[in-house]
Amino acid sequence: MAVSGQRRRPVVALYERIADAVHDGTYPPGSTLPSEPKLATELGVSRPALREALLLLQEDGLLTVRRGVGRTVNDRPPRRGFEHVQPLEELIGAGSPLRVRALLRTVEEPTDFTTQHLLAPARAELRFWESVLTGEGTTAALSHEWAAADDVLDRAHPEFARALRATAQDVRAKAGGPGPAVSMLAVLVGASRETALSAHSGITATLLGRRRGDQLGRPADTPAVLITQVVRVGETPILAAKHMLPTGTPALPVLQSH
Repeated sequence: MAVSGQRRRPVVALYERIADAVHDGTYPPGSTLPSEPKLATELGVSRPALREALLLLQEDGLLTVRRGVGRTVNDRPPRRGFEHVQPLEELIGAGSPLRVRALLRTVEEPTDFTTQHLLAPARAELRFWESVLTGEGTTAALSHEWAAADDVLDRAHPEFARALRATAQDVRAKAGGPGPAVSMLAVLVGASRETALSAHSGITATLLGRRRGDQLGRPADTPAVLITQVVRVGETPILAAKHMLPTGTPALPVLQSH
């Protein structure tokens, strides 16, 4: 679900308020929300805006409508993510997020991929993160993530720019270690409570190949799914990624558009 514009619409802010109340236990799993009139009064909002936010919460799996009962909070509400821009480790974690193991945190010049998807000019400096996602004793995915150049981020999403710089400082403080156990997309989502994101992904079938097979502990000829992903603020691409998921990776929910 994509939302255009850099600032969140009022209904999105209302969505966030109710989602926060679900996640902080104000409305615990299995509980029934107050009636629409009462909830609108409690939140100080109009009923049409409340109804729209509640419908979005139902679509995103936080609420269920039960005849004769009303809207109830699902027993296992999904993790946050209004626009469905969620870190891969949460999407394929089946309720138990995968662990992120940092392989590389560096800065590099544009590649063909980042020139195309981030519109990066020659000789730009782009942050590049390489990570392996693991869970239940197995490697589930290999992720390559690039952020747009700092000057682009400073204009389009300064909170994300600051979060990435803070992460880089943490790495330097640890004497150049591999970096924190978090994905770049997780950093972006965490920095985007007041910034609407949109994303587009492509999926193709491929083979791991020798290098990726070595990183994932699989044979080179293992079938895999390659996901390319671009996240934008408005019309500006700020993050591009490639995710390699070999056979046996937990199921990934996919929404197909035409």
